[in-house]
Amino acid sequence: MKSTLSKIGPNTWKIAFVFAFLALLVDGADLMLLSYSLNSLIAEFGLTSVEAGMLGSFTLLGMAIGGIFGGWACDRFGRVRVVVISILLFSILTCGLGFTRSYVEFATLRFFASLGLGSLYIASNTLMAEYVPTKYRTTVLGTLQAGWTVGYIVATLLAGWLIPDHGWRMLFYVAAIPILIAVLMHFLVPEPASWQENRLKKESTNKEVNTSSTWKTIFQDKRNRNMFILWALTAGFLQFGYYGVNNWMPTYLESELGLKFKEMTSYMVGTYAAMIFGKILAGYMADKVGRRSTYAFGAIGTALFLPLIVFYNSPANILYLLVTFGFLYGIPYGVNATYMAESFPTLIRGTAMGGAYNMGRIGAATAPAVIGFLASGGSIGLGFVVMGGAYFICGIIPALFIKEKQFDPQKS
Repeated sequence: MKSTLSKIGPNTWKIAFVFAFLALLVDGADLMLLSYSLNSLIAEFGLTSVEAGMLGSFTLLGMAIGGIFGGWACDRFGRVRVVVISILLFSILTCGLGFTRSYVEFATLRFFASLGLGSLYIASNTLMAEYVPTKYRTTVLGTLQAGWTVGYIVATLLAGWLIPDHGWRMLFYVAAIPILIAVLMHFLVPEPASWQENRLKKESTNKEVNTSSTWKTIFQDKRNRNMFILWALTAGFLQFGYYGVNNWMPTYLESELGLKFKEMTSYMVGTYAAMIFGKILAGYMADKVGRRSTYAFGAIGTALFLPLIVFYNSPANILYLLVTFGFLYGIPYGVNATYMAESFPTLIRGTAMGGAYNMGRIGAATAPAVIGFLASGGSIGLGFVVMGGAYFICGIIPALFIKEKQFDPQKS
């Protein structure tokens, strides 16, 4: 069978960027739907703090399993195809959450919906890393990460509009809308040239790379193996802190600081707007001064700032604290995708990134439950201090051990 490269024009990367941005927007919005509906779910299903935290943990566990498989699928079937299938899977199942009638039903469906959600981060970022030249790759990918945060803002505005008047179920019904994005992306975005060329090489030699041989390539080579382990640890501590805080911050502001729901959502919009700025600036700075130093600055800065929110907040300064925190909180994710993508060769990039990032996510899956446990015996704020420790470690590991720009993702 004769294979040819799909045509890629000078503006194709811009079309790909729009769809990758929308994919991460949907990803971010979906994650926040659970955070904003948590108090309503606690009231309707009579949940304990630990049970409420477990919903976040089920989500992360599903994302981890889906992400590990999705990373391999990126290498095997293509980056675009994985993004499309992932959006379809989690959009349909997340919409179904609005029809659940018990905690067990909700938790089970949330887990399966998260299988689709887990592949999006790796697939979208791998796609764009292979479309954009090294010179301004992190600027573009840092801007791409802002899609996630725009999704948070969209979810925040929807929650403030829908939950008080229409209830939490309506928030999940709107999750069916992204199906349209998936259909359009399927027809408008070709696979990156480096992936297509790699696929042609395999076909010309009749060499089909299966799952086991891809993993063997990662672990037999010392450099690949070391990078995989270091990134799995870094991703684990990053996501432990990130998702722990993200899952509980709205509830913390509402329950422990006494903010009303609409006031809380407006404060969260301010936090997320600062996060967008942090991610875009991080991408620019990573191209100018380096991936490693920018990443470490954001992670360690977040670690040092989290205790300030817990111990020194007041009605007069909480907004300023949240905005500063949002800026720092966004920096590591503005750099993470490029930094990881440049640590692995094209042949194994999707599998290695998906595997390392999502094995880290398995460890991070305990974070929401850990905060729920600490909240049941003390306060959510105590959990945030623990999350700060995780951020500190995730900044130290790459600062000491992970070199930047090891591979060029545009080359096959």
